[in-house]
Amino acid sequence: MTSRAVRMSPRRRREVIDALRRGTVPQQGLDILAVGLGRFEATIDDELSSVKGGGAQFKAVRGEYGSGKTFFARWLTERARKSGFVTAEVQVSETETPLHKLETVYRRVIESLSTSSTPTSAFRDVIDGWLFVLDREVRESGASTTSAVEAGTEKLLEKRLESVSREAPAFAAVLRAYRRAVADGDRAHADALLAWLAGQPHVGAAAKRSAGVKGDLDHFGALGFLQGLLTVLRDSDYAGLILVLDEVETLQRMRSDVREKSLNALRQLMDEIDAGRFPGLYLVLTGTPAFFTGTNGVQRLAPLAQRLETDFATDARFDNPRAPQIRLHGFTGDSLVELGIRVRDIFATGSKAADRIEVLVDDEYVATLGSAVTGELGGKVGVAPRVFLKKLVADVLDRVDQFEAFDPRRDYALTVGASELTESELEARSLGRPLAATSIDDIDLKF
Repeated sequence: MTSRAVRMSPRRRREVIDALRRGTVPQQGLDILAVGLGRFEATIDDELSSVKGGGAQFKAVRGEYGSGKTFFARWLTERARKSGFVTAEVQVSETETPLHKLETVYRRVIESLSTSSTPTSAFRDVIDGWLFVLDREVRESGASTTSAVEAGTEKLLEKRLESVSREAPAFAAVLRAYRRAVADGDRAHADALLAWLAGQPHVGAAAKRSAGVKGDLDHFGALGFLQGLLTVLRDSDYAGLILVLDEVETLQRMRSDVREKSLNALRQLMDEIDAGRFPGLYLVLTGTPAFFTGTNGVQRLAPLAQRLETDFATDARFDNPRAPQIRLHGFTGDSLVELGIRVRDIFATGSKAADRIEVLVDDEYVATLGSAVTGELGGKVGVAPRVFLKKLVADVLDRVDQFEAFDPRRDYALTVGASELTESELEARSLGRPLAATSIDDIDLKF
């Protein structure tokens, strides 16, 4: 079978290939790489439509290490951004982002805020865009003088944030002060206020005094600020916010008191979504099966376990994608090869060596390389994609592209060093190989 041209901009193609070369999940172009996710598309689109209409959703994504949870989350967020959503991805960790400290989670949300036009740090653009919308509405209503526009915008801001002000009055107060600072051309003051609004600590006292607020954002205020953010997004014609809490299984390794608080914070978020407090929010959790079924995870908090309970005893072919919890099955040998072929075609598109790639890296070679990488990882196909794609791009396709004399069948021998493997990949490799004996007790003597 020959390589097929892939319709993709040169910049997007380069970003995808560069990420795979580094062994990371690309930030864009995931629709091209999405193998086996077609069964979720219709449901995800329906749920996004519901959220866009003012609803709220949460979805738990379950899968073993290497099953593609992070890929799925980024595929979903990329799909959502094309539909007008703002997205944020937060990696849960005990030191950097403890889930029980919602003020820290909120800060990470703001730091990772992404739109279709601003892939990182989009918070300022969102706030400034909202204020521009308010100003435009006031002018279109007939206000013409500077003072009339000023007064009208202030009044409209109060009206739009009326519901938020009841629970998070500081959010509205700082937005007012930020707008005044921007209007006055006081950039330093405006920056400080925006930082406080983003949940950043250690903002100067003078800036906070000008807005009539004290201290830093706390756990309880964070939910109000999230509500305020959703209000701003809705008024700015964004469809809503997709919030991904990735790797929540790390809670299992935390101290018991921290774990209990974190699980309770998760339950609180879901309760608030059910209560209708966060219209426009789509919350996505990713975790391993052990987190959802084990004794150190969701099962420790009965109300949370009940919300996420899903039948996985039935044949996997009949898994319900509309359920609150869905499972990913990871890659098979065939789907791994299909993914490799797609990556090869992306690489070949626009390459001067496309003809050589078509001959030297044909489907048969891609399948051979996939089998070899899987064998190096103990035969575990599910953990092979990252290493496989990295080897395919960096060791094979790059060389075919640059060196006319290079023939991977003749000149390349696969090597997989321990230093380039993740913890789960190392585990898969060790489980698939006999371990060296470390004492006489480890030796199986057969007579």
